[in-house]
Amino acid sequence: MKILATQISLFCSLLLCGALQAADNNMVAITQELVPPPFLPHHEQVDNSAPKNIQVELTIQEKETEIAPGVKIMAPSYNGSVPGPIIVVHQNDYIQLTLINPATNSMIHNIDFHGSTGALGGAAITKVAPGQEVQLRFKATKTGVFVYHCAPGGLMTPFHVTMGMSGALMVLPRDGLKDEKGNSIKYDRAYYIGEQSYYLPKDERGNYKHYDSVLASLPDVLDVTKKLVPSYVVFNGKVGGLTGKSAMTAKVGENVLFIHSQANEDSRPHLIGGHGDLVWQGGSFDDKPITNQETWFVPGGTAVAAIYHFKQPGTYVYLNHNLIQAVQLGALAHVQVDGAWDNDLMSATPARIH
Repeated sequence: MKILATQISLFCSLLLCGALQAADNNMVAITQELVPPPFLPHHEQVDNSAPKNIQVELTIQEKETEIAPGVKIMAPSYNGSVPGPIIVVHQNDYIQLTLINPATNSMIHNIDFHGSTGALGGAAITKVAPGQEVQLRFKATKTGVFVYHCAPGGLMTPFHVTMGMSGALMVLPRDGLKDEKGNSIKYDRAYYIGEQSYYLPKDERGNYKHYDSVLASLPDVLDVTKKLVPSYVVFNGKVGGLTGKSAMTAKVGENVLFIHSQANEDSRPHLIGGHGDLVWQGGSFDDKPITNQETWFVPGGTAVAAIYHFKQPGTYVYLNHNLIQAVQLGALAHVQVDGAWDNDLMSATPARIH
């Protein structure tokens, strides 16, 4: 049976390889160099040319990572970051992904693209054991921002997702983004914020447990997740991951696109001192964005996009407006904005004794 399964797997791989080569003959192929979040890979906002074959590579890393001062976990990730890098294409482009699981890893992994069609988002045909790699090719038919995550099946799926194995895909309309009136709008900067809830086991003394491998932590982590009480809720992998020297930056007068994903739980992004001028609910660029939002909603398992035109300088706090998760568990970031202050929008007198 093992020999037969291997033969079937090899036959399917050859079929897939043949299909990839045949489909690529008359299509421009572009290798997209992925970058760690919160940044986006180089891309054009408008592409009126024919659809392309966008080639990307994700390598699964199982490694020790620090998610809060003194708190280290063994966690799986795509390309070594939490969240995994965002992929950016245009509608009707083809995404050709090479997924690599190094022999040094301890677990089987795969990938489920919420922006794809069929085969459990690709999860059914991308399972790779340590020492294997697989290629997946799919057409980006729907515009918007979408989650991708590891989904091996059963209890392994929530385990992998809650340990950090998720990322995002942005599929832009070929003619670019439109505002609520149908007018073209461009962004000057874009940031990808991946929100992550961690569930960490503790020992009898109340200290977080340490494990030698991701696999070794599996039973204890699943036991903690059943209580539905996260130990940390963070942006981009760790407490303070987008503050201080890692804060996002902008200038007065710029349009900034924020892409926010949560692969497992709901979130409520809020920009203190700013707004969601345009918010694409559910992440769909085919729908008109809603306007002037104080807080917007990211249902678990989705990504949502919002644009804000910065009008004042200073430090803005971007957070999950579940303030317990933001202030006590870590779900907040900073945006450092340079420029001149506008007294017409806000002014104050010095505090004085009453």
